[in-house]
Amino acid sequence: MDFFLINTITIPLSQVALLLIAATAALLFGRTKLALLVCYLFTLYWGYFVNIDLLVMNESFSTDYRNLLTYFGFGFLIAILAGVGFFLTSD
Repeated sequence: MDFFLINTITIPLSQVALLLIAATAALLFGRTKLALLVCYLFTLYWGYFVNIDLLVMNESFSTDYRNLLTYFGFGFLIAILAGVGFFLTSD
């Protein structure tokens, strides 16, 4: 728990602007599920790739690849289920 309390996660402003533009465009076109999926994928990306140095410094995370596989496993599973949900229902 200390890892979350002592570290500061940085997110580039250009990526935040890109997220806002993509989510706003999806919402303006009435695609709420797509906007949620875009927000989720940005969060997944920011949680690992942008702040990889914080995770590598944490020895318990960097030596145990099960955490990485669990993180991406659940992340991609949710993204796939959301994609399937796009095809099963219509807005």
